[in-house]
Amino acid sequence: MSDSDDPRFQNEQPRIHPTAQLKGVKLGKYAEVGERVILRDVTVGDFSYLERHSEGIYADIGRFCSIAANVRINALEHPMERLTMHKISYRPNEYFRFQGIDSAFRARRQAKRVSIGHDVWIGHGAVIMPAIKIGHGAVVGANAVVTKDVAPYMIVAGNPARVIRPRFPEEIAARLLQLTWWDWPLDTIFEAIPDIQSLSIEDFLAKWGR
Repeated sequence: MSDSDDPRFQNEQPRIHPTAQLKGVKLGKYAEVGERVILRDVTVGDFSYLERHSEGIYADIGRFCSIAANVRINALEHPMERLTMHKISYRPNEYFRFQGIDSAFRARRQAKRVSIGHDVWIGHGAVIMPAIKIGHGAVVGANAVVTKDVAPYMIVAGNPARVIRPRFPEEIAARLLQLTWWDWPLDTIFEAIPDIQSLSIEDFLAKWGR
């Protein structure tokens, strides 16, 4: 029996709000894209969701990520070194005929992909700058501006974002990274849900981390 035929599981097809705008996007099973979300050249892993009015470009988002409303992933970069930073210098085709998109500037932007690990929570209104890597299990606070990479299981907040504290002690975080629960088959996750809800993280690892 495939997952799609198992009566325990809901329909695995991604859920996309009709007002969302997607171009060059790959969505995993159970992924959700909310109202007026705009995504360009983004991959979204299984079970991850983006709430209303969020935007992302040139990014890879892992599984089980929770992305709140009004988040900006890979914020637009402008060519400050040029005469003008205005888009007339890299998208002149919007104003003139016979002037094409600046492919070199586009390639520069594409090379600065954002990487978001599994089980990451990004709070309301956060901004993730180009080329940032956010580790598994990390938390980004509301309205944070992330200008540096975030290590796994760290909580960051502020502008610019700084480490507030670890989500778990170092030993627990290491064991969770070893557990890679986000790669478990649906059967296993289904069976683990009651323990996820009721056990402390230490007891959960004692039972499931063998």
